Amino acid sequence: MAEVGAIMAWTFIEETPVPAEIDNMLIAGEHAVCAYKTIRDVAVITNKRFIIADKQGITGKKVEIYTIPFKSINMYSSENAGKFLDFNSELELWTRAGRFKLNLKKGIDIRALDKVIAEHIL
Repeated sequence: MAEVGAIMAWTFIEETPVPAEIDNMLIAGEHAVCAYKTIRDVAVITNKRFIIADKQGITGKKVEIYTIPFKSINMYSSENAGKFLDFNSELELWTRAGRFKLNLKKGIDIRALDKVIAEHIL
């Protein structure tokens, strides 16, 4: 298990279809909004939370699931260089549990993700 006091970071590589197996994790009234391929798995953003899987070990059979509820986000920031030289962007989430950093590779629309977050925490 990761130490919450340290910053947790994940990299979103590209937008991807929402995997069907995510339905087993959703509660009543919750639906998937979008999904992103990470280095070894998929992160799903719903109307209530971020769900990020962290495959561990060489085989990746052990999976730790992180859930960041929108209601726990106190503040967030986004950073990008604009369209011309934007090779990556960053989102940082400050929560009651600690600080989380999401690195977004080129091609991911940071403003669309900004909007999803804003719609659910403001």
